[in-house]
Amino acid sequence: MKFGYTDYKHVELDNGTPATTFLNKSYESRLEIEHQPVGIVKGTIGFQSTNSQFAALGAEALAPKSNIDTYALFAVEPFDIGAVTYDFGARGEWQTIKPENRSDFTYLPISGSASALWKINEQHQVSLSLTHPQRSPQAQELLTKGVHEATHSYEIGNSSLSKELSNNLYLGYHFTADWMTAETNLFHNWTSDYIFQQRSRDVFNEDTGTRGASCPVGAACLPILENRQADATFKGFEAKTIFPLMQNSYGAIELTLFGDYTRGTFDRGGDACMPPLRYGLQLSYEKDDWSTNARLTRGEVQTNAGANDTDTDSYLLLNVGAQYRLTELHDAEILLFAKGKNLLDENIRNSTSYLRNFAPEPGHSAEIGLRISY
Repeated sequence: MKFGYTDYKHVELDNGTPATTFLNKSYESRLEIEHQPVGIVKGTIGFQSTNSQFAALGAEALAPKSNIDTYALFAVEPFDIGAVTYDFGARGEWQTIKPENRSDFTYLPISGSASALWKINEQHQVSLSLTHPQRSPQAQELLTKGVHEATHSYEIGNSSLSKELSNNLYLGYHFTADWMTAETNLFHNWTSDYIFQQRSRDVFNEDTGTRGASCPVGAACLPILENRQADATFKGFEAKTIFPLMQNSYGAIELTLFGDYTRGTFDRGGDACMPPLRYGLQLSYEKDDWSTNARLTRGEVQTNAGANDTDTDSYLLLNVGAQYRLTELHDAEILLFAKGKNLLDENIRNSTSYLRNFAPEPGHSAEIGLRISY
């Protein structure tokens, strides 16, 4: 049995003046029970509930106060037949969103999954999984209407949004040997009623509080983001290979090669906003209580930015890090760490950020700290 309580608040500033205050108070509980074996099946059933109060308050309140209640039943049932491990799961939810002075929203998402892991031998493993997740719209996606300083935009929700349904196929391969470890995963997702924010051709004039096709000279205008739904397809891969270059009394050195790519398109035509192709390498060194690493990532040009959005350039991101375990005190571990990020000081524009035309990712920076884990 787990129980959690969260009381969250943050204030967005407009030229130093508080504009919108976000509040979210939530209670969450989760009960999991392992049942006795039924033949070869031995799994877990459970219940989860989340009760929260959300609000975005201010002179330009983004969304009304809302009570959000979610109750779910779920089950996960694994079993082995020979060299293959099967895993089946199901989850049913009941969610209500009760906004202040507005009609309630009720959703009943049902999700399921099935997977198989085939251990061919000590070196080779193949996995296949099919999932059907359903997602209810969030209160912000339904009810937002107003200036959002954090995204430098005027956001408009859509109270007609329905559940998001997806059918996902994953195929994975894992190879293990003394000289190399490799893992590759391919995925193909078919999503019905995919919920996304679309940048409009129109702009919002903050001076007049109106929407128009263009921004008058000297006026303060913001781009408009509208919540919409459309059928979409996502496909891609992620891969990682680790080479142990050295392992002796002087320490261990590993070289890691990695990459990932996701392509998203709408069935009616057009692109869904996704990260670009990324790949790179990491060199790591460990000895006793000391470890260091250097990671170089290449992000390619993103030319599939989506309607009314701009492409982003390629970049090189170099990060380094080091940590030293000072001591262990009872059940606590104390680490001294240092990090250097974006050491090449590249001008990186995040293709999935609505702020990419206004603010790049952070430039070169350094951080040193002490971490206590217990």
